[in-house]
Amino acid sequence: MAFGPRSLEGAEPWPAAIAGVAAWIGAALMISGCLFLLAAARRLGPSLTPLPAPKPDSSFVEHGPYALVRHPIYAGVLLMAFGWGLVVQGTLTLGYAGVLAVLLDRKAAREERWLIDRYPAYQDYRRRVRKLIPFVY
Repeated sequence: MAFGPRSLEGAEPWPAAIAGVAAWIGAALMISGCLFLLAAARRLGPSLTPLPAPKPDSSFVEHGPYALVRHPIYAGVLLMAFGWGLVVQGTLTLGYAGVLAVLLDRKAAREERWLIDRYPAYQDYRRRVRKLIPFVY
């Protein structure tokens, strides 16, 4: 995302009016995503792990950012990725963010199978709270 090509060779730059607005929106998305990710990581505390399987001594969290989406860390990463694509006005960068969204969605699906096995209350939580985008998905 950060170091790959941002746009196709010979592609026209974004019009100045759109580029300026996109940069501001992208920066806001990046800041929001970072704050959301940090709040979610803090809420998990010692249960935080980079692996999709829950830690043996973890606890089920459904408050704070977890009341808005089931995977707020992934949501925060995606906000930052799409925000970066807008900041750099990179059509390929936005495509990379789309690919990342698919990968994180698949990782979340696998993680949820483990969470359902581990926490009986997760099924009800899953029905109430959206996966990555509040009130949408």
